[in-house]
Amino acid sequence: MKRILFILIVYHISFIASFAQTPSWAKKAAQGVFTLKTFTADGQLIGSSNGFFINEQGDAVSTFTPFKNAYRAIVIDAQGKEWPVETIIGANDMYDVAKFQVAAKNPTALTIATTSATKGATLWLLPYAAKKNPVCEQGMVEEAEQFQNSYSYYTLNMQTSEQQVGCPILNDAGEVLGMMQPAAGGQSEKAYAVSATFVADMKANGLSFNDGTLRQTRIAKALPEKYDEAMLALYMAAGAMNTEDYSDYINRFIGKFPNMPDGYIYRARVAVSNNEFASADADMKQALKVADKKDDVYYQYAQMIYQKELLQSDQPYELWSLDRALEESKAAYAANPQPVYRQQQAQILFAQQKYDEACNIYLELTKSDLQTSEMYYAASQCKLQQGDKREAMVLLDSAVNQFTRPYVKTAAPFLRARAQLSMENRRFQQAINDMNDLVALVPTNPELWAEKASYELRVNLADQALESAQECLRLDPEGSDGYLMSGIAQCLKGDKEQGLKNLQKAKELGNDQAQTFIEKYSKLD
Repeated sequence: MKRILFILIVYHISFIASFAQTPSWAKKAAQGVFTLKTFTADGQLIGSSNGFFINEQGDAVSTFTPFKNAYRAIVIDAQGKEWPVETIIGANDMYDVAKFQVAAKNPTALTIATTSATKGATLWLLPYAAKKNPVCEQGMVEEAEQFQNSYSYYTLNMQTSEQQVGCPILNDAGEVLGMMQPAAGGQSEKAYAVSATFVADMKANGLSFNDGTLRQTRIAKALPEKYDEAMLALYMAAGAMNTEDYSDYINRFIGKFPNMPDGYIYRARVAVSNNEFASADADMKQALKVADKKDDVYYQYAQMIYQKELLQSDQPYELWSLDRALEESKAAYAANPQPVYRQQQAQILFAQQKYDEACNIYLELTKSDLQTSEMYYAASQCKLQQGDKREAMVLLDSAVNQFTRPYVKTAAPFLRARAQLSMENRRFQQAINDMNDLVALVPTNPELWAEKASYELRVNLADQALESAQECLRLDPEGSDGYLMSGIAQCLKGDKEQGLKNLQKAKELGNDQAQTFIEKYSKLD
């Protein structure tokens, strides 16, 4: 009888202890805990961890390590059902945490605690329990260190294993305080947890594609919630993704912001690069349909057609032509008469070889708020195409005269253009003066020093040409131009031996003109 009573007492104590290790909220909360698995591009398992849902929309958190170099990820919930990870929202390598979006339907979500735990507080570790009741581990806070002003990193008096990393740590009310971290040095006497709020607060932003941590995973990156941030991310993504991933990102952008034109414009650009002009045309029409401000879309439409006709003319598309580009540009100007739209029309007219019309628009724009020097320069190019060098020179003078001395670097292209045309028009001193101003503005460009030397040689300024050529060589010792100009200048000065050596060096470096001068000066006494 005593033996039976003893067994019943032991059973009762064990039952109470078991109940104490299983808070009332644990069974329901366990439905929000899952196992995470990540895979390579060919389906090989990379790593696994635990995690939990933080809202009913499928946002979830776990450790970041399994995501490194992963192309695909799934979670397996407490019912054993698999759900794919759609996008990664944020990650932190230092604390080894990640927040991501799972394609789960109304998952059970754990509630994040609004206040941190303090030293001595009781906490519970809720493990992943597939199709069975969970058995929680009880522990106590030994230390709560603050980081980033508002988050806590916990040291816990609790025995854990590596299999429990990523599991939630909860308070007595069943609210999540932290996520289980790997034990330092492999020890199991103490456990560590990082604030769950820290992970839950992560958000995608416009600069996520520059985040070194997120670059370590191939899982698709989440779009920011705000439109302006998402637009910045879309711009940044163009240089950070391969074509397939970028196309997917654009499609997700359109899905999130279907009534904004930008996604359709970006997708149209990708289509044009793939010679898919019908698709691009359809997207641009849709962009016009949803746009509130249609003038910019007309402008983008015109620019797209214009660029295609210039750069992909070997791929004809009957609906697109320079005439069509001009129509779209005029529609932009009709919707909002901005000077930049007139400038675009002039560019299209220039491509159509309608130089008089283009020139008239450029001269009209010299009275607008666009950069006047550029308009005079563009008009001069129209005159050059018509063979009117005299009028082109007048317009280039006007372009340069928009600047005052001392010149700034933005004057450089106009000085160079006038110097080149001055040489053709035999305005030699003007050409030399412009080149002197140009190398003063851009003194580290060896090409400009070589060009200056060539001008000086044409007017028999051999000493100055040699100095310019030597500066070119100093800046670019492996370039052929400096040797060519030095060789010519030295031969003109009577130092034929050294001059021919430099000409030979220019030839060895691949200069096509060097042989002609070698033959010329070798024949001279």
